[in-house]
Formats: sequence, structure tokens, C-alpha cells
Amino acid sequence: MRHALFLPPFGEFADPHATVDLAVTAESAGWDGIFLWDHMWRPPDQVTGVGDVWISLAAIASATTRLRLGPGVTPLTRRRPQKVARETVALDHLSKGRLTLGIGLGVNSAGELERFGEQTDPVVLGERLDESLELLLALWSGEEVDHDGPHFTAREVRFTPGPLQLPRIPIWAAARGINGPKPVRRAARLDGLFPVDTTVDQLARMLEIVVEERGSMDGFDVAMLVGPDSDLAALERLGVTWAMWEFNRGEARTDALARAGAPPPA
Repeated sequence: MRHALFLPPFGEFADPHATVDLAVTAESAGWDGIFLWDHMWRPPDQVTGVGDVWISLAAIASATTRLRLGPGVTPLTRRRPQKVARETVALDHLSKGRLTLGIGLGVNSAGELERFGEQTDPVVLGERLDESLELLLALWSGEEVDHDGPHFTAREVRFTPGPLQLPRIPIWAAARGINGPKPVRRAARLDGLFPVDTTVDQLARMLEIVVEERGSMDGFDVAMLVGPDSDLAALERLGVTWAMWEFNRGEARTDALARAGAPPPA
């Protein structure tokens, strides 16, 4: 099992300098990765500021050499696939092949989608996610893409350079324990599952679905949110490959640096 910091870039960590300091500290202490929440807006009574995930990740990639990094997770419904393709390839090259792309449906908590006129219907969000994934993978391929779908268009275009990682940048898909099998089956067709709001019992059922879809867990990552009370050994036996250690929203920079400076569990 590998261990990563899972940080909301809010409050003091809206400043990319702060996220870089945290990442450099974590790398020196022996952590394996750092993943950042991807939000455009949060209610002012919850956080005092929101940072740009992609700028912070680029800064982290430039300042570290070993940490795996990525957004956890980016809602593709509010992103243009062509922009995501360019950003992820650039970040993959900048980090020398350390990017993992976390993707999700997108949720309208506190009106984060509707305040910007984004789609909020869950069925349409699922359609947009699947189509944007299809287009993203096509653009990464380096082959000519001619796509004219219900939500996205890319007519006779070829994107180069491609990702540094082969066969592609790893993609982890988020899924909630209460949302049924479809999001888990989507994740099983990719490279990893990022369970959100999921109990251990729900995770066990989700991983049964992964095995049904893939045939085995070989080469498949499971990134589970954990805290001080988590039974890491039990999670590892279940199939968890990444322990994602959570930070509180608006956690003080000094407290977060102290946590990052302590080595991860053996």
C-alpha cells in the first residue's frame, strides 16, 4: 500500500506556494503522492479561499521528483475535453510521468455547478462524463479524431505530443458506495477506483463488481480515503493500493506541514 496526502487547496493552501511547500516536505518525509481537490467555488462560510488545482499541480511537478500527483477528482462535465487533453499531457511531461488523472461525475453541492450555468441532471452528467472520456482517450492517442457527439465536438484534429506514460496516463474514476454499479463498472474499465463516501462493506461489494468486470484486480488501483482510525491492514487485504490521508478544509498551514513532515505509516 502506498500513502498520499489528499488536500483541499482552500484557505492558506489556495496559494500555490503553500501547496508546493507541503509537497516538498511530504516527499522528503517519504510520502508517495499528493492529490488535490478540484473545485471552482465553495461557500464563504466553509472556506476563505479556493486555489486553482492545475496551476498548483504544475508547481508541485516542477518542485518534486518522486511524488505521484493529480486532481482528486476533476468533474469532466465542466471541462472541455480538448483543454483537459492539452493540460494533462503537459503536466505528464512536466512531472516526467507522475500524473494520475482522477475524474468524476461532478456534484452540485452548495450549487457549485448551477451557479455557473452547468448541467446538473445526473443522467446528463453521466452521458457527458462517458463522452468526454471517449474523446479524451482519442485525443491522447495521437491519431486523427473526428468526433461529433451530443455534447462534444472534435472534427479532423490530431493532438501531439502525446502523454509520456504508456499506454496512457492512468485514470481513476470516483464512485460513491450508495450509487449502484454503473460508476464502479466505469472505473473498472479504466485504471483505478476512488471510492467517495464509502464504507468498508460498500467497498467490498464495489470490488466484487470490479472483478466481475475485469476478471481480476491485477494492475488496478484502489485509492481509499483514510484517517487515524482506519484499519490499514484490513483495507490492504481487501485490495486498497493507495491510502489517501485527508486534511480538513482550511487546516492551518503549520499543522498541515507538521503532518506532512511525519513519515507515513510503515
